[in-house]
Amino acid sequence: VLLRLLRAQPGLSRARLASESGLTKSTVSLLVRELLDEGWLSEAGATVADGMGRPSTPLQINVGVRALMGVEIAVETVRLVCVSLQGEVLHADTRALTDGSPAGACAQVARMAAAAHVVLERLGLRLSSIGVCVPGAVDDCTGVVRFAPNFGWRNVSLLPALEKAFAAVGLPGVTVQLQNDADAAALGEYEFAASEGQDGEDPLIFVNCDVGVGAGVVLNDRLFTGAQGMAGEIGHTILELDGPLCSCGRRGCAEAFFGSRVLEREGADMQRAAAFFGVLLQNLWVTFNPRAIVLGGKACADHRGFAQAAFESVKRHADGAGMPPPDLRTARYGALAPAVGAAALALHEYLRPLQPDAKARRARALARAAA
Repeated sequence: VLLRLLRAQPGLSRARLASESGLTKSTVSLLVRELLDEGWLSEAGATVADGMGRPSTPLQINVGVRALMGVEIAVETVRLVCVSLQGEVLHADTRALTDGSPAGACAQVARMAAAAHVVLERLGLRLSSIGVCVPGAVDDCTGVVRFAPNFGWRNVSLLPALEKAFAAVGLPGVTVQLQNDADAAALGEYEFAASEGQDGEDPLIFVNCDVGVGAGVVLNDRLFTGAQGMAGEIGHTILELDGPLCSCGRRGCAEAFFGSRVLEREGADMQRAAAFFGVLLQNLWVTFNPRAIVLGGKACADHRGFAQAAFESVKRHADGAGMPPPDLRTARYGALAPAVGAAALALHEYLRPLQPDAKARRARALARAAA
């Protein structure tokens, strides 16, 4: 609670934190001391007068001790970033994916992470967590990738394999988390918005348009992932009966109309692709009524006119209904958006108490996996 308050309002004193949080002053003092000792917070060098004229010491998030690492395993590329607790990119590394098998991908990610950890140590920073995201449906309770059609993965227990690979290269035993790429990207846009003065974007939808197409949804201050991690698999919503063949084996899926590989084909009909993309965004808008829809991924980055045409399509649909459209924009972190969002995974969970039903669901899922 105190960390969330200070991320939104840097410079609050202990007294103001007590007032804003409803906690007693003695409790706040004890918690602040713990957070100072653990390197989460720092104190300003000089005291200032509070509203009653009494001296107080401003507190702020300490960006000079801890760092978060995030990795995106994309179909053709691996992207790694290290960010501060406020979302500043401290280090980035992008390489071609050399082996698309689960074991090969884990080994490459571990090597890149080990090299990045050396960079953090040189900067005097402590690694706090590693988040990894992939283009597929992820059960975040068990770390199982249920379905990643562009990799040919089904029911792959990827999280334990990643943890084993990280240990093998000598990385410290920090929290490791796994999530879908669009879900992670949505979380990064949402979690680090306060650091740029942009808050209040709830609900928020991030649409990642790469080789595959997916959406991440932040709803009621949480990621909405669905019962089995399948929420947001919009690339496999059918836009045309008996349409072109998709990687998943069905016909007429969104990915088959405007996945990046489709748009790169010679003679690709960009106008038709943008029209289908606009329809998909319009359907997301009326389904979730988000405050913001954010576009990212290779297709949007390489074909700016394609993304703009889709935005204009949503605005036309909104005008036709006599309604204001949501905020429509491209990803704040560009191609690094999923990796930055993966870095934010542990921070997001740490800043929010785990709900009782989520605790029970996670315990049941882990018990099933162990059995």
